[in-house]
Amino acid sequence: TETSSPKTSTAGTVSPPTTSPTTTVSPTTARPTPHSTTGITETSSPKTSTAGTVSPPTTSPTTTVSPTTARPTPHSTTGITETSSPKTSTAGTVSPPTTSPTTTVSPTTAGPTPHSTTSGTETPSPKTTIIGTGSHPTTPMSVTTSGTTATESFATTSGTTSSSFTTVTATTTTSKIFSSGSTSTSGPTATSSSPGDTWWLCNCTKAVCIEDNVVEVIPVICNPPPKPICTNGLSPVRVIDEDKCCWHWECDCYCTGWGDPHYLTFDGLPYSYQGNCTYVLVKEINETVDNFGVYIDNYHCDARDRVSCPRALIVRHETQEVRIATVKPNSAQVEVTVNKQPVALPYKKFGLSIYKSGINRVVEIPRLEMNVTYNGLAFSIRMPYRLFGNNTQGQCGTCNNNTADDCMLPNGNIAENCEIMADHWQVDDKSKPQCSPGLVPTRAPSTTPGQPHNGSVVCELILGSVFEPCHRFVQPEKFYAACVFDTSVLPNLGLECSSLQVYAAICADQSVCIDWRNHTNGVCSYECPSDKEYRACGPIKEITCKTSQQNETSTNQVEGCFCPNGTMLYDSSVDVCVKTCGCVGVDKIPREFGEKFTVDCQDCICLEGENGIVCEPHKCAKQNEISCDGEGFYEVNEVNSEDSCCPIVTCKCNTSMCTTEAPRCTLGFEVHSHIPSGQCCPVYQCVPKRVCVHQNAEFLPNSSVFIDKCQNCFCTNEVNVSTQLNIISCEHIPCNTYCQPGYEHQTVKGECCGRCVQTKCVIHTANNSALILSPGEFKNDPYNNCTIYSCVNIHNQFISSTSEITCPAFNEESCKPGTITFLPNGCCKTCAPLDSPTPCSVRQRADFITYKGCRSVDRVVMTECEGTCGTFSLYSAEANSMEHSCSCCRESKTIVKDVELKCPNGHSISHNYVYVESCSCQDTECSLSQSSETQSTEENDTLRTLNRIKRAISLTSK
Repeated sequence: TETSSPKTSTAGTVSPPTTSPTTTVSPTTARPTPHSTTGITETSSPKTSTAGTVSPPTTSPTTTVSPTTARPTPHSTTGITETSSPKTSTAGTVSPPTTSPTTTVSPTTAGPTPHSTTSGTETPSPKTTIIGTGSHPTTPMSVTTSGTTATESFATTSGTTSSSFTTVTATTTTSKIFSSGSTSTSGPTATSSSPGDTWWLCNCTKAVCIEDNVVEVIPVICNPPPKPICTNGLSPVRVIDEDKCCWHWECDCYCTGWGDPHYLTFDGLPYSYQGNCTYVLVKEINETVDNFGVYIDNYHCDARDRVSCPRALIVRHETQEVRIATVKPNSAQVEVTVNKQPVALPYKKFGLSIYKSGINRVVEIPRLEMNVTYNGLAFSIRMPYRLFGNNTQGQCGTCNNNTADDCMLPNGNIAENCEIMADHWQVDDKSKPQCSPGLVPTRAPSTTPGQPHNGSVVCELILGSVFEPCHRFVQPEKFYAACVFDTSVLPNLGLECSSLQVYAAICADQSVCIDWRNHTNGVCSYECPSDKEYRACGPIKEITCKTSQQNETSTNQVEGCFCPNGTMLYDSSVDVCVKTCGCVGVDKIPREFGEKFTVDCQDCICLEGENGIVCEPHKCAKQNEISCDGEGFYEVNEVNSEDSCCPIVTCKCNTSMCTTEAPRCTLGFEVHSHIPSGQCCPVYQCVPKRVCVHQNAEFLPNSSVFIDKCQNCFCTNEVNVSTQLNIISCEHIPCNTYCQPGYEHQTVKGECCGRCVQTKCVIHTANNSALILSPGEFKNDPYNNCTIYSCVNIHNQFISSTSEITCPAFNEESCKPGTITFLPNGCCKTCAPLDSPTPCSVRQRADFITYKGCRSVDRVVMTECEGTCGTFSLYSAEANSMEHSCSCCRESKTIVKDVELKCPNGHSISHNYVYVESCSCQDTECSLSQSSETQSTEENDTLRTLNRIKRAISLTSK
């Protein structure tokens, strides 16, 4: 409800009032967020509008107004009390008042922090309405942030900015303009406005149409709000209000992860999670951006599958999917793909840009004022609160400066801890079939570290003096705990360095530079290319020849490899450090403006301008013509040492093109060749090798030459004049022709002196005397007629055998006196008369029976017929020929007996043999020719001899 006092309009000079009250002005555009209460009390008194100094009224009634546009931040209360004085409108020159009214601007909060209360009392001075020649505009003019409010530039997507604010105490006037007519000397085109219409003038000044062509001009006064505390430990950032005049504080959404891995949610809640699948880091609860989200791909980075490390970071925005993946595990070497295609950095397309910033790869979406960084060991996500506040979900939690709901599940419930929550943000990844959403969640890993490893000395740097300058900006405890955990669980992977790296990066984001790597004794060293140097704090976007250093207003810094002092990066897409900004071509060599050079056989020049390098084909100098007509020569293009783009034509020799072949030389000669000067093909001839030759073999001088066994030969150094070969000299060797008994010296083919060859059997008797027997010869032992020695030549093998004669049973008493005599064998005695032949009778002997390789176990008693029968040959005169009568001692009665034979394989067989029971003389056919008789006699003798040998051998075995 507003109660206006009467107004007085005059056309002339405005007289100042006698008194001038003090006016306190609070901005009318305060913007409370939910849970805020705004009350405005306005006391309006008669006003006097002037175009100059405002004179205060003497009385001022009170009016209470409740505006609908006030929007303070959460849990804030704003109270504004305005006291208006009477107004006076005049047309003409405005005379200054006797006493100038003073306006005091009290600091108010365009966006107060939580639980803050701001109140202000405004007492405007009297206003004077001025009648002009034009009407007021109905559309607002452009408004900038300069003017009544001192502000500083800051970037919400690159880190938190600590900025100072200015409290302004000034003298101001609030003017009302009463105008008539149809035109205006300045400003936009004049149109008619209704009472209550407002529009913006320049310098954060708002015009309000009152009535009757009376316009109230109200300058916006901005008062710096108190600085809030962000739960994520970062400094709040200043955000310009929608009216573009005032600002307020906000806590940006900042989530980071590192190590194996450790997470800090948007609101700063720490937790560790060892899942090895792909998960949602952040996406919107209520989708305002198409296909938007950030995801992480984890894998088990130790052999025992106890802890995980990040493998890739995925950013989706509308039609693009950016994937930053590590090339080597636990390293800062990464590769970037967009929609599964590799891209070169910097990359910019469809409202998304990717570039390199120090050791990080940065994905930036300017429209959303957000950026995502990843370096293979750690990631960070920064988003503005004004666009994403209370509208995020995932493993990074809910961004609302309140850790109580950071462990929110996809269904909106709050989990007991964030390790359980992290399992529920798993997504379907075809490359990991074991990680389908809906599986049983992984067991919450223990984050209690064991005994600290020796590497925890590095962790002590976080709490020590190295990081001490940052302690008052960012608390170090959570990073120290993560470092000790990584050191004790995975002591050999160097993951403890990531905790220091992330802490130093957040400190740099708070404008605190920490040069910490030199204090780790090489454990966390960082190698840079030879043309660059490491800096702990360098610019987020390095100055290049294409950018201006004056345009760089960000105070944030990052670590990485940068161009040395005195040089700068040529371009963000050309990673070459240059001393002067000229040109850099495909050869990556810096060129100065006006410099001429040759590259890729192009003559180029570096010009100042957009095109930079201009090239044309290289021109070669004219060469003298060369002819390669000789045999074996051919033309070839050689690299010119003075001009590599212009080859030189020369003649080269290729002996494979020569038609003359090398001759085949005889033994003792070899081919020698030489190429005459100016020619390509060689000339051949056979020359002596100064060796000896024998039987298609060459022998070096003083080496042995084998001709035959009867000579010792060697190659001399003397040369045969006719053959041009060295002479072989030989000497005959003596021969020994003595041979032992039983051997004869015989000539052997291929041997010089022959050798002793056995021709007889050598038998050593029982009394150590030697008997020499020819093959087929039998001889009794000189000392024992019952022992018979024989010799047989079987396949040039001389085999001697010894036979023992077994005499039948003999009883001398059964013989008549004088009838005892020896049998023809000279061994056995008999009582037969001397003139009577031995009768035909049965003779027994014991011997082994062998049949088909099987043999009797014991000797078997066998019988045979032996003795003389009546056989004679008489000459018949009547027949004039020899008459023969033959009678043979043969078996007259026999039986068949069985004997068991043992075979070598262990089996036994039954064998039948003939046993003679009685013998008698029986006639036989004996009418044969003389030759047949002779042959039969010889055969019988041989058979008898063999039988006797067999019997002798069997007796010897016995």
